Amino acid sequence: MTEPKRLFDCLQFHLEKKPLPNMLAAKENGQWKSYSTQDVKTTVDKLSAGLLNLGIQCGDMTAESRDKIAILSKNRPEWIMLDLAVQQIGAILAPIYPTISVQDLEFVLHDAQVKMVFVNDEELFHKVLTVKDRVPSLKEIYTFEHVANARHWKEVVTLSSEEAQQKVQSIAANIKYEDLATIIYTSGTTGTPKGVMLSHKNILSNVMACYPCLPAFPDMKALSFLPLNHIFERMISYFYLYRGISIYYAESMDTIGENLKEVRPGMFTTVPRLLEKVYDRIMAKGAELTGIKRKLFYWAHDLATRYEINKPMGFSYNLQLALANKLIFSKWREGLGNNLKCIVSGGAACQVRLIRIFTAAKIPVLEGYGLTETSPVISVNRFEEQDRKFGTVGPLIDQVEVKIAEDGEILCKGPNVMMGYYKRPDLTAEEMSGDWYHTGDIGMMADDKYLKITDRKKELFKTSGGKYVAPLPIENKLKESIYIEQIMVVGSERKFVGALIIPAFPTLKDWARKQGMQDLSNEELIKQPKVHELYRELIDSYNKFFNHVEQIKKFELLPQEWSIETGEMTPKLSLKRKVVMEKYRSSIEHIYS
Repeated sequence: MTEPKRLFDCLQFHLEKKPLPNMLAAKENGQWKSYSTQDVKTTVDKLSAGLLNLGIQCGDMTAESRDKIAILSKNRPEWIMLDLAVQQIGAILAPIYPTISVQDLEFVLHDAQVKMVFVNDEELFHKVLTVKDRVPSLKEIYTFEHVANARHWKEVVTLSSEEAQQKVQSIAANIKYEDLATIIYTSGTTGTPKGVMLSHKNILSNVMACYPCLPAFPDMKALSFLPLNHIFERMISYFYLYRGISIYYAESMDTIGENLKEVRPGMFTTVPRLLEKVYDRIMAKGAELTGIKRKLFYWAHDLATRYEINKPMGFSYNLQLALANKLIFSKWREGLGNNLKCIVSGGAACQVRLIRIFTAAKIPVLEGYGLTETSPVISVNRFEEQDRKFGTVGPLIDQVEVKIAEDGEILCKGPNVMMGYYKRPDLTAEEMSGDWYHTGDIGMMADDKYLKITDRKKELFKTSGGKYVAPLPIENKLKESIYIEQIMVVGSERKFVGALIIPAFPTLKDWARKQGMQDLSNEELIKQPKVHELYRELIDSYNKFFNHVEQIKKFELLPQEWSIETGEMTPKLSLKRKVVMEKYRSSIEHIYS
């Protein structure tokens, strides 16, 4: 088969090269159920034909004339099947975060003039139903789970006909590499959602450019749990499909640990927040050990924090690390399924210390960088060690160019840069200079080879003394402490830098018990003078890493973790600074009173 030109060509590509017995897999009623390449192809073609028979059309193939279908669902085989089925009849899939607010949901369905919505379950069915009457374009809602009084997605499959299937083939044959493939509405940390238009070329060029960067072994499996409506997981899914890697979908975020052990994947993608949680769990287990086992655990951990790549570490260090890998880190690898070749991290900045420790433990973490608007990968640390550097987001991928503007902003150009924002040429013009896309991130090239992100342009702030402060590096450094779960640095137009801190309560409560403070609630605990003293000393010990202007002078401890549900985190687990500033205004005022 010739080089694929559309995302949905992966099916034919698979069938001709090496059909898999388990192209996609998920748990159904507690058992893993696999779908072979042929199963997927058959279902996708019937689904396409059913959609055509329901009147879904591609118009004259302009973005406006093509019918839009939305999906709000957790990751599951049906997600990808629907995606491929919609694409090959020239309609447009608009994926939506299941956690979206009702107000944003209505906006997106309206803006895209969505005709049909496919949802995961009863809860999401009712969520869409609440806005249906206010969205005139919306004709039907289908569900993947069986829901009372709702239409099941398989009804669409049964509407397939021989004639419609032939029509699917002729429409698919006319879809071009440059044609629009999907519209992804970015939640962003500000304002109303905007629809990023990505073509087959945008995403597929990114998939192909990532080929040499990431590993592929025979019979390799991947575990998928980052939301598929996020371009990172969607693009990597196509990478898996074109590399012949089977995709297993985790049941939920809470079952990742068990699913890793069952599936034993060769790789998965993650965001730093989830990696931090894995690490915290490992450290909590280590803290429970006693005697020699405990000593060994911390000895191994300490060795790992000093690990370097591409630099001789000396015979003695290498010997000790080999021993640590045998005695201690082998247990870490077992906990992750004992078969991982690598973890790919993206979506936010990852602590260098974590990458160092996991890599020393023979679980390489490859940090990459990109945005929805760049489909997404701009750069990534390679599986081959000579193309990896701690503290950077790796070398650029093929065909992608980067230049650093005078103010330090990273500009990107390449086949991966979006077609523009849907119906918003004004916004597109704001973020593009000719072919160059303005990323909004500040960075530099290290050793003329590796891209290094130093901060978000929008997040830089100025103290009242006129000095610029980049909050991200300070926050990431402090999150290395076992006592800090989350932190946000503040100080815009103020005399000094302050911080809102959410303690790592399990660790803090453990410490408090040893200090004779039993059974205190989070609220009571953060009011204790001894606890304040602990955090004061902690902050002072970290302040030495920063220049005078960046040092945290005062802080407030908060009792509750920030989350998507409570509104302070975006669906990809980045902090919504504006929301936190608003919600905790009194705590911030207290810092400066």
